[in-house]
Amino acid sequence: MVKKKASSLTLNNKRELILPEDPDFSMEKQCDLIGLSRSSLYYTPVPESDFNLNMMKIIDKLYTAHPHYGKRNMSANLKKMGHNVGVDLARTLMRKMAIEAIYQKPNLSKPNSNHKVYPYLLRGVPIVRINQVWSTDITYIPMRSGFLYLTAVIDWFSRCVLAWKLSNSLDGLFCREVLLEALKIANPEIFNTDQGAQYTSIEFVKILLDLGVKVSMDGKGRCIDNVIIERLWKSTKYENIYLMDYKDGVELHNGLSKYYTFYNTERLHTSLERKTPSEIYYGVG
Repeated sequence: MVKKKASSLTLNNKRELILPEDPDFSMEKQCDLIGLSRSSLYYTPVPESDFNLNMMKIIDKLYTAHPHYGKRNMSANLKKMGHNVGVDLARTLMRKMAIEAIYQKPNLSKPNSNHKVYPYLLRGVPIVRINQVWSTDITYIPMRSGFLYLTAVIDWFSRCVLAWKLSNSLDGLFCREVLLEALKIANPEIFNTDQGAQYTSIEFVKILLDLGVKVSMDGKGRCIDNVIIERLWKSTKYENIYLMDYKDGVELHNGLSKYYTFYNTERLHTSLERKTPSEIYYGVG
């Protein structure tokens, strides 16, 4: 839902975009300013109760530390902490957050049956150069009131974050937007995703295939297949999100902009022999 208001650009506690009254300031430009997907303008979120939002923040921290936790473990841990969250509510909140326990299990959540799932191409493959492999994913980001979803594209060899974007819905548009932004820099040889409907969609896959990029997809429930971006999410949350407790979408976007600049240009990686991602990817400090 879009609301107009003669004020600065922001996201309210229902995760609705509030726009200034300026006919020359297009909605697309406003979205670009705060790194928000254009699809968020046309999405009306169902407000969450304060209790559910609080439980989702706790679940996010538990899941980041223990990605093998499923709905039963989440429920048990929340109850141990004094929160009355049964298995059904834990499952509902985890689905809303787009997370599930990472372990081999029966395939209970299938991608769209009309979409093709591609094989995983990276098992045993040495990663030896930039643009050899890129990958992407989506993660839940809590704010003081509400939440957003974050997606990013990362180069496996350099660990460089090539593009990122926020959205208040899980539709496929913001995933395609961040892909197109990254492709302005270069083309990868292989692009890896999970089997979510956003990535198995014809529209997403066609962008890659038209450029001659090989499509690789994780095995179902195998976090380890996309481990580079999973490590990025863990660093993002422990080093920034949980420490800053952002008030709204504008604060979150500004904070992530600073963090990913730091991550790319200042944060030294042991796997890169104490160099930064930018030094490896762009050849600059």
